[in-house]
Amino acid sequence: MKNYQLNYLEELESESIHIYREVAGQFENPVLLFSGGKDSILLIHLALKAFRPGKLPFPLLHIDTGHNFPETIEFRDKLISNIKEKIIIKKVEDTIYKKNLSEEKGTRFSSRNRLQSYTLIDSIEEYQFDACIGGGRRDEDKARSKERIFSFRNEFGHWDPKLQRPELWNIYNGKIHKGENIRVFPISNWTELDVWNYIKEEKISLPNIYFSHKRKVINFKGKWISVSDFIKPRIDEKVYVKKLRYRTIGDMTCTAAIESEASNVEEIIQELLNTKISERGQTRIDDSFSETSMEDRKKQGYF
Repeated sequence: MKNYQLNYLEELESESIHIYREVAGQFENPVLLFSGGKDSILLIHLALKAFRPGKLPFPLLHIDTGHNFPETIEFRDKLISNIKEKIIIKKVEDTIYKKNLSEEKGTRFSSRNRLQSYTLIDSIEEYQFDACIGGGRRDEDKARSKERIFSFRNEFGHWDPKLQRPELWNIYNGKIHKGENIRVFPISNWTELDVWNYIKEEKISLPNIYFSHKRKVINFKGKWISVSDFIKPRIDEKVYVKKLRYRTIGDMTCTAAIESEASNVEEIIQELLNTKISERGQTRIDDSFSETSMEDRKKQGYF
């Protein structure tokens, strides 16, 4: 009799699919948080594997900061058109106007990440979502490494790293009271390299900015920042044309690119095998302002 054995990517896939089906079984009104980045694209791919040929048992939700890379939005619209699933788009700009919020000052590389939390919490309240599925991975950041797969949020949308529920033997506790919600992370146990190896195996399409291309950039403390409508060079600042790519996609105002010749998935995998810096550590300006930047945002309701 032939032995049935999964390789490590199949094991990760199987775990993620199991988590998705737990969400569908335990919650009445879940939602999948979608940004257009590689991890959220992977989430959609895994969700389709978990529930096709049926429709997904939840809509998608994009919290749009207004500072997106154009390539990301273009890819998002094309992907949604192809899979024919519902997406809800909520704009941070509307929240800023509605709540009279102030944006970060004192830096030209301001991020709307903190303000995203307001838009997300308002959306959860408006649609009564009881579970929000996100693409966080434990290898990304110290704060995310503390988080469970089913991560509890109180009625204010806040996270307390000291109040985590045990997850023994892959048993997930989704019990909540009205107004509370659970953030669910199906790819918690994946690494960046796992994601790219899976993308290779499954032939998953991604926005072209993940691959090497020429771009006008300025240098900020050793990081390459794209020239855009949001970041304009100063009079005395040199503009370079560099061949680079993005390891992670956030706002154009706070996400740096890396110099790279990697123009396909195989070359990116080889590049990752030779790097010792995490993707957020290498490219995210908003995480470098404080040792606890991510954890502070998550406590207030960030993804």
